[in-house]
Amino acid sequence: MNKVSGKSFKKAEGNSYLMKEREVEAKRLIGKKQVRGKIYEYEYYTLPLNLYIPKSMVEKFGVKYMLQVDEDTGTITIKPRSS
Repeated sequence: MNKVSGKSFKKAEGNSYLMKEREVEAKRLIGKKQVRGKIYEYEYYTLPLNLYIPKSMVEKFGVKYMLQVDEDTGTITIKPRSS
């Protein structure tokens, strides 16, 4: 495992293929919006890298996920962490 800016990454290397993988936790945020004098509150979940995750996904799988970043193609994959 390598340490990059205080966070741990696993690197899978082979034939110039580089995939960074790390365990992340969804953060619950409360938003407020004012419409015609009335204030509405809503909640949403985010992951690092400003990725939004649907509330239904958090309700189904929990808050821990595996974040995989493929630097060659620029693809980001989010998978629920298996218990």
